[in-house]
Parts: sequence; structure tokens; C-alpha cells
Amino acid sequence: MSVVVSDTSPLHYLIECDSIEILPALFHEVLIPPTVHREMQQLRTPARVRAWATALPVWIKVQAPAVLDDSLKVDQGEREAICLAREVNAVAILIDDRKGRTEALRYGLRVAGTIGLLELAAKRGLVDLPKVMQRLQQTNARLDDELIRAVLFRNTPH
Repeated sequence: MSVVVSDTSPLHYLIECDSIEILPALFHEVLIPPTVHREMQQLRTPARVRAWATALPVWIKVQAPAVLDDSLKVDQGEREAICLAREVNAVAILIDDRKGRTEALRYGLRVAGTIGLLELAAKRGLVDLPKVMQRLQQTNARLDDELIRAVLFRNTPH
């Protein structure tokens, strides 16, 4: 059973680029901690993300970690996600923030970000990578243009 734990941004951007349905196709279950769920419902969050978070699909489960490690130098949502991923032996943590990724790796977790998820989904025929990357670039995601070019190059027949 493949279980992943997600931070806010991968869910946010997958919703924004109409690709959230790749998650149940890639993983059996997606867990999110309570703070991540709350962050997705804040007023400054785009309406479609808030609406999605208000009526979570059956493959998303909100679960709090039993123990929080306050030594993690990240925000509360990332802290909860990292601790929960470790507790449930998640196959990976879905997280985009650089500091959060660094802390998750230090904790011994496998890390996947939004772009990596989209690339995996494209390899499995779930998304049209150039189209979804174009939609992702239209969001407010902070993206590395070099990374996007490299991902598109890797996934284009030569």
C-alpha cells in the first residue's frame, strides 16, 4: 500500500493546473496534516483550491502526527507533514519548499515535488506534460525555468 504525505503547495498547484487526479492514480492514499488542510482553506488561497479542500475526495485523509519535532526549522504545516510521513512510513513526502525538502531529506524521507509528480504522471500517460507545465507556469508557483526546460527536454522524443 503506497501512502504519501503532502504539504500544501503540491496539492495547491496540482489543483491549479487541473492535475490533482494524478495523485490517486500514483498512490493508494494521500495523508495531509490538519495545518495543511487549514492552509488550503485560507481566504488568500484561490477559490478553486479552497473549494477542493472543503470537500476532500475519499483518497485524501486528514491525520495529525502523534509527535511533533520542534527542532525542524520549517513552518507548522511542513513540520506536521514531515513528522507524519516519518510516523506512517510514507513512501514519500510531497513538498516543494527548499527548506522543507532539506529537512525532510535530513529526516531520511524520500521527497517529491510538484514538477516531479507531473513528470512521473506523464511517464505513466496520465498527463500531457507540455500542456500541464504551461498551466503550472500560469500559476503563482515559483518555478526554476532551467528545471522546466530540463524536464520537458527529458520527456521529449529526440
